Amino acid sequence: MDTSYDLAVIGGGVNGCGIARDASGRGHRVLLCEQDDLASGTSSAATKLIHGGLRYLEHREFRLVREALMEREVLWGIAPHIIWPLRFVLPYQKGLRPAWLLRLGLLIYDNLGGRKRLPPTRTLDLRADPAGLPLKRGAYTMGFEYSDCWVEDSRLVALNARDAADRGATVLTRTRAVAAERGADGWTLTLQDRGTRQTRTVRAGAVVNAAGPWVGQVLNNTLGQNAAAKVRLVQGSHIVVRKLYEHDRCYFFQNPDGRIFFAIPYETDFTLIGTTDRDYEGDPADVRATPEEVAYICRSASEYFARPVTEADVVWSYSGVRPLYDKGDGQAQAATRDYVLDLDAGAGRAPLLSVFGGKLTTYRKLAEHALELMGPHLPAAAGGFGAGWTGREPLPGGDFPVDGFEALVAEIRARWAFLAPAHARRLARHYGTAARAILGDAASAADLGRDFGATLTEAELDHLVEREWARTAADVAWRRTKLGLRLTPAEMEALDAALGEKAAAARSLAPTR
Repeated sequence: MDTSYDLAVIGGGVNGCGIARDASGRGHRVLLCEQDDLASGTSSAATKLIHGGLRYLEHREFRLVREALMEREVLWGIAPHIIWPLRFVLPYQKGLRPAWLLRLGLLIYDNLGGRKRLPPTRTLDLRADPAGLPLKRGAYTMGFEYSDCWVEDSRLVALNARDAADRGATVLTRTRAVAAERGADGWTLTLQDRGTRQTRTVRAGAVVNAAGPWVGQVLNNTLGQNAAAKVRLVQGSHIVVRKLYEHDRCYFFQNPDGRIFFAIPYETDFTLIGTTDRDYEGDPADVRATPEEVAYICRSASEYFARPVTEADVVWSYSGVRPLYDKGDGQAQAATRDYVLDLDAGAGRAPLLSVFGGKLTTYRKLAEHALELMGPHLPAAAGGFGAGWTGREPLPGGDFPVDGFEALVAEIRARWAFLAPAHARRLARHYGTAARAILGDAASAADLGRDFGATLTEAELDHLVEREWARTAADVAWRRTKLGLRLTPAEMEALDAALGEKAAAARSLAPTR
């Protein structure tokens, strides 16, 4: 492994992996280290939307909303396997935001961000439209339907890391930056493998601190900067229940307390509902959906749906900590979702960029802005693309047209006819054109190796280990896929054991010195 880099990125969430991808594509020597698995924190605990953020208009965050709206179709274009359009139904409820305000907000939403492919807003008669059927009978007569997009959030992170590595970056997961020394001409970082506890030392001309909820800890404890904390930790939780309705649209609901929440078709057989907003204290690694949050989401959903949602309906819940920039806003839901890039590059001090805040939707623009700031402090790159390249080059598996997903599914089903239709569709969704490499020359299900349950085969597992840094059953079942919703506890144990065997075999084959 190289020991000298132009840029070291600390943090393997969407912002860190996006910056690593952009920098490596420009020809820079890049190191990315992540203390756990890729997307193991905030980036796998989102509502999983590529959206402008309709409610941010109320807080006058027009720059953020415009940038996010413009990014929807850019990201859809580079990753049509893991990003696709959705239609959202916003029922009008008397006593909350007036209808004229909703119409105005949606008019701005439709026209602020250069929408081209996504269909515009329309008004619905919920007494006649199928979207009204799951709702309380007679309670909602009018609604609005608008467009946003869905993303497989943790896959977005893994694919950015994969693309960065394919372009020359070194990606180290389960590796923590434990110490750093700052000089006039660069940084000396001490990295520790969390499994073996072994350390190594690397040099980097510049450092990006993209540690998400840990950005303040890394800034003060690892990088030794003794800087004032600028991050506000806000907890957001979600629940997953069995499918609440049959149509494929989502709902955007308002609560009397001013908060909003979504109900979204999820993994074919389920409905995702969330999120909450509450300030969080403690270790972000310990965040869990609390009983109070679960009860709150269930009560909120039951106010709208004809069939009540109870805690007994919840098949899975998850929670994440959003690392928002602390401007001293009052309520947690009012805290800005915009990002702030803090560059410290004074005379005689190697550059350090700290990333505060951000959203899945704006990760790519955040990375571009980060490279703009860091550019004068990085050496001239040999080869590579210039600025803006990440919006043109597809992510791994995304090299097909945005309207070509069904054709890809049909191709997979025709070429590997032994696959069940749902299996073929899942592989296309998770891997896009890279599904071809996973399936290879297989002529039967047996050729894909061991079946771990829920259509997960050894061929797919090998791909996730060799190409996507998966090491544990949780990596595979909850971040690279969502098969944890379908795998039994016994199957999860068997999967963990198989991954342990693969890791042991890999160590035995590793060269010795």
